[in-house]
Amino acid sequence: MKVLIINGSPREGGNTSIALQEMERIFAKEGIETEIVQVGNKAVRGCIACNSCFEKGKCVFDDIVNETIPKFEACDGLVIASPVYYGSANGTLVSFLDRLFYSAHFDKSMKVGACVVTARRGGMSATFDELNKYFTISNMPVASSQYWNGVHGREKGEASQDAEGLQIMRVLARNMAFLIKSIALGKEKYGLPEKEEFERTSFIR
Repeated sequence: MKVLIINGSPREGGNTSIALQEMERIFAKEGIETEIVQVGNKAVRGCIACNSCFEKGKCVFDDIVNETIPKFEACDGLVIASPVYYGSANGTLVSFLDRLFYSAHFDKSMKVGACVVTARRGGMSATFDELNKYFTISNMPVASSQYWNGVHGREKGEASQDAEGLQIMRVLARNMAFLIKSIALGKEKYGLPEKEEFERTSFIR
């Protein structure tokens, strides 16, 4: 079993990394492999809605998004982590996620998702909500913790002082591991939920 971790921070080893390392330790104890993809320090342009991915099977911009798609397809769980910028996720990460979820056409059903946010003070709950939307449009169960998944800290390393935040990360990782294992057993015994043909409508018809 494997969890893919997307780090949207441009700072390697920063507060977002500290939060994720706390989760990694628990995943290791639970026998779950992890891989981190550092996104926030990459040059990633936004989606241009060209729909070329439906013809080519990958994004027209051949960068870290296309490199990550097979890793996403192979994983059992996905963690998305971001620092808070102006009450929102890092713009590079949002561009990456828009293109990743749109151009990855495999079935994402029952892959467990979790998001992690870090901030000096405010904007965490808004960013938490923003990131969870990628999971809930993709038939992905969302793992939760004992509080919203955030760790506080501004200067590099300050997150290590947030005892409650780090505990939230550990609980989140345990809950996520339990969900991944439970879903694997459920698939084995019951299979995946029945799929319906997608009813795509808009407000003009």
